[in-house]
Amino acid sequence: MKEILLQKQNEVTEVAEKFRNSVAVVAFKYQGLTVDAFQQLRREMRKDGCEIAVLKNNISRRAAKECGYDLDKALSGPIAIAFSKDDLVAPAKHLFKAAETTKVEVVTGVVDGDVYSFEQLKTLSQLPSYETLLTQLAAG
Repeated sequence: MKEILLQKQNEVTEVAEKFRNSVAVVAFKYQGLTVDAFQQLRREMRKDGCEIAVLKNNISRRAAKECGYDLDKALSGPIAIAFSKDDLVAPAKHLFKAAETTKVEVVTGVVDGDVYSFEQLKTLSQLPSYETLLTQLAAG
């Protein structure tokens, strides 16, 4: 019994570390996606430095709470979490694009230390990428 509790605490610690090391974290519902579609989404997001993890909600809730985020209401049902270490916009941009053609449903997220609602994430997803902004700045 103690080994199971220790294993779960280690999982919480690992996920909390991912939360701390990510500039953007987006939780989304993936129910209804085929395995192929989910793997394709993972591959596309990996190209932009994002990682998708399917975790137990209890582990995710405890890790978020450990980092000071209240995501209890949002983390229910089948939820996956996208982590991005470098790009604030990439996870939201990919997930909202996927939501246009699949059954992906963005729930909530944490961007640069602040909890974002669905509406805030949607607005963020419409921003140009960092590289595009730099190009626009250089052209201007």
